[in-house]
Amino acid sequence: MSISWGYSPKVEKFIPLSDFPSDKYLIIVRQAFENLGWKLSHVSESGIIAYTPLSFQSYSEEVTVRIHGNFAVVKSECVGMQLLFNDYGKNEANLEKLFHEFEYVQYHLSDQWEEQVRAFHEFAEKQDDHYFEKAPLAVKDKMKNVFYLFAPRKGYIAAPILLGLNILCFFAWIGLLIATPMFLVARQVPPEEITRLFTELNVMGSLNRKLVLEGDYWRLLSYQFLHGSFRHLFFNMYAFVYLGLMLENKIGWKKFLLIYVLSGICAGLTSIAYHENIYTVGASGAIMGLFGAMLALLLNKFFESNANKALLVSTVFVLGIMLINGSLSARVDNACHLGGLISGFVITYLLVFDHRWSVNRVYPAIKYASVVVLFGVFSYVIFAFTTVYQHEEFFKLKKQFDINAFIFNRVLWMKADYAKDQKIQHVYSFGIRPSKANLAVVEKMGKLKLNDHLTLDRKLRTAIAKETYEAAELLMKDVKSDHQYRKQVSEKITNLMKMQAKFRDSLGRISSPLPQ
Repeated sequence: MSISWGYSPKVEKFIPLSDFPSDKYLIIVRQAFENLGWKLSHVSESGIIAYTPLSFQSYSEEVTVRIHGNFAVVKSECVGMQLLFNDYGKNEANLEKLFHEFEYVQYHLSDQWEEQVRAFHEFAEKQDDHYFEKAPLAVKDKMKNVFYLFAPRKGYIAAPILLGLNILCFFAWIGLLIATPMFLVARQVPPEEITRLFTELNVMGSLNRKLVLEGDYWRLLSYQFLHGSFRHLFFNMYAFVYLGLMLENKIGWKKFLLIYVLSGICAGLTSIAYHENIYTVGASGAIMGLFGAMLALLLNKFFESNANKALLVSTVFVLGIMLINGSLSARVDNACHLGGLISGFVITYLLVFDHRWSVNRVYPAIKYASVVVLFGVFSYVIFAFTTVYQHEEFFKLKKQFDINAFIFNRVLWMKADYAKDQKIQHVYSFGIRPSKANLAVVEKMGKLKLNDHLTLDRKLRTAIAKETYEAAELLMKDVKSDHQYRKQVSEKITNLMKMQAKFRDSLGRISSPLPQ
């Protein structure tokens, strides 16, 4: 048994009919399918389609026999997305079973040809002879090699364009990341400036709550066409092409494109509503929207029943893997995935199906209007109720605070043999001045919008800043009075050290990490 590999694993064989009548060949095949327990999906004078039972490895295979001139083209192809890109030998095994059963059926039908042929033609006359162009794998079957995936054709127009844009944007971005530092080094730009520009370029076009809510709305679209690595790009495009081949032919390129773009934007909105300060790139939000569209079609039995069942199992299985992987990996934005999935389902349901409560049966434009209105409401809610945290400003102030705190520690290094004026200057330089500066720092911190974790951080720093300034003033008072307050200073410094230890312990108990 040989294993078939590739994007869409299949095995196809051409059987010369010679003088054997094509109708008799199809009659035998039909009976063989029924004997094997395969579910018939379509029977006509041009061919037959059936689906094998569900299995763990391949969910189901579509087995077709089509008549082309004096040949019968027999094919077994996997319906769903395949793990490890192979069919585990299922397709080859299917054809072996079919050919073996064919011989058995041919022998037992030898005395019934006249009746069988008449019944077959009566049935076939009532069937859609063009169904092969509408079958779930119709467009997929036309892809002879990987280059066909990039060529627009009937039933596959928007998908190849989006595929090309994703790949082009990825390599353009990588090219910029490589070429920019080289160019700047050649121009003798300072290293710190190169680092700053490279950091900005690295997040160019990516999704971030603060940047979007402060006006970079274009990031809701641009992030969909950027990827963090070739592996990231490959697996996203693998899923995208599968969905493009399955969906666009069924719902049309306009609806397909609208679902892709709006689902990606809704996924981005969900991401910024959930995540305080991360940078997100990738087409997975929009792709999950296409998965949502697929689910909407399958749950509403949009495909032929046997194909629908196989596709539903495959889709749910792959979705489950993606969502579980997202929940286990900190690098995966599952909020984005769920937002895309739900929005894709809702948009497809509104666009594709008629509803009792709507007048869109008469006015199809109402479908698009309802999608636009719902999208607008969702966007408004996200923008109106999502807080823009000022974490970057806080981290800058935090750095200043830590520098001042480090300087303050030097006040304890004052030598006993210093003259009084030297001691006063020492306490002022390393006590009063940095502690007073930290009072100004925490005052600025108090004006910032922060999450719960950083709000606690700010509260504790504020208390430490006040205690530190009080300690510095007491120390100055002690020096000026020739150490009449030595005991109070010792108690104050001890209390300050306890506060600092408590501060570190309190932040360490917070389970959620600081946003980066």
